[in-house]
Amino acid sequence: MVHGRVVGKHDRVVEIVEVLGPDGTPPYRVRAENGHETIMTPGPDSVIDHRKATNLP
Repeated sequence: MVHGRVVGKHDRVVEIVEVLGPDGTPPYRVRAENGHETIMTPGPDSVIDHRKATNLP
């Protein structure tokens, strides 16, 4: 989850779809609820909730 940093800006929930750094470190490729993908390095406004993948092939 990425918390909104400005009044009126809502929190965003994104899913980490690929780890691009060594040993599980950032940056991460993430997918937003609307399907948009981007590469991000989590900052202080981010919370990572570690869950098991539910759609493994």
